[in-house]
Amino acid sequence: MRGWSEAEIPDQTGKTALVTGANSGLGLRTAQVLAGMGARVVMACRSLDRGQAAAERVGRNAEVLELDLADLASVRKAAAEARDRTGDKIDVLVNNAGVFATPHKRTADGFELQFGTNHLGHAALTWLLMPALRDGGRVVTVASPMARSTHIDLSDPNFERRPYSMSAAYRQSKLANLLFAFELDRRARKAGIGLISTAAHPGTAATDLVANSTSLRQPIPVISAVLNWGMHALLQSVENAALPQLYAATAPDVRGGDYFAPTHLMNLWGPPTRIQPSPAVLNPTTATHLWHLTATLTGTTPDPS
Repeated sequence: MRGWSEAEIPDQTGKTALVTGANSGLGLRTAQVLAGMGARVVMACRSLDRGQAAAERVGRNAEVLELDLADLASVRKAAAEARDRTGDKIDVLVNNAGVFATPHKRTADGFELQFGTNHLGHAALTWLLMPALRDGGRVVTVASPMARSTHIDLSDPNFERRPYSMSAAYRQSKLANLLFAFELDRRARKAGIGLISTAAHPGTAATDLVANSTSLRQPIPVISAVLNWGMHALLQSVENAALPQLYAATAPDVRGGDYFAPTHLMNLWGPPTRIQPSPAVLNPTTATHLWHLTATLTGTTPDPS
């Protein structure tokens, strides 16, 4: 894996990939690369207009699917449409979309926005797409290095009783992503189905995520513009930051339960490598509790159960 680059991605002709949040940043780059290697890419985006504009940049192998992860009705509709379009055959699901450090807002279903979007929406989508993924599919859940130093409060995941913290809510949502990814792997192995569930994080990434989230708190264009400039000047490029999730999505040697991140600077920069998840991520008791809580909150039947 040393020095791995996009040039080593195998031909993806005949494969179908669904990428959430594919209209910008890491999702757009992932869609571009997979489509460029021959895959049919379903770009799941909240805005159809922005999705169509992004699909034009990706090219002829791309199509747009409307998906709002902060609305479970939209998640159910998108999953049904994706299964219908693909004939129940999706080779790669990249759970990439996310919101970061937002104000204290709620999803359409009343969940804290970051937990509801980053974790609950993706978990429900994954379960609903499982019939299309079971036969050799691969699920890549995109996490964050900020999940390392946090815990998840399963008694109050939506900050209904404790004081709200933008950063704590984000870190919790990304830890939930990892717990879900590795619990999915454990259950897939136990059920004996041909599914690979893996995770990746980009390290530092010069995307619009921070600036876009800041615009929710302070609608002054110059603030977002300065932050956007700073991100792109100081952090690694989107092309480099997308490599861990591209490796997880395409490399032949990927195993269920693998976790990929940049190699250097405390896994914040450089080419992808396998890393060891923190003990909190590998806690099966917490993961099982989250799995069942997620099913209850989303009203979605876990698969595999």
